[in-house]
Amino acid sequence: MSDIMALIPARSGSKGLIDKNVKLLNGHPLLAYTIRAACLTKDIDRVIVSTDSEKYATIAKDYGAEIPFMRPSELAQDDSPDIDFFQHAISRLGESGYRPDIIVQLRPTDPIRKPGLVDKAVQMLIDNPKAHSVRTITKPPHTPYK
Repeated sequence: MSDIMALIPARSGSKGLIDKNVKLLNGHPLLAYTIRAACLTKDIDRVIVSTDSEKYATIAKDYGAEIPFMRPSELAQDDSPDIDFFQHAISRLGESGYRPDIIVQLRPTDPIRKPGLVDKAVQMLIDNPKAHSVRTITKPPHTPYK
């Protein structure tokens, strides 16, 4: 059996929509929907939020996520690549001897997921050991170049 962790990136420095990851949607912070999707995924063992904000960390904990470390601000900039916060998380978790077999990245800015979608993606990875990643996409209703 694989050890599977959800890693949710939730930096606080959004410029276009300030605090977008914790804006309320139907009475709950946007971040809460992604945490819930991860917690409801049958094969995910741990749900960790990578954030640079104490406010976001408190909200994440209230909705069932772990915050075993804070993300350094230099890894939470507009132009910070995902690989940097991934490496930070893996390194920090490795300090305590934890190394998941599979990491599921779930963005809080995509709160409306079809039930079972994350389960299906995780199962695809488990069933295909040569695969190193799975990514979901959605066909746009019209060309994005319009």
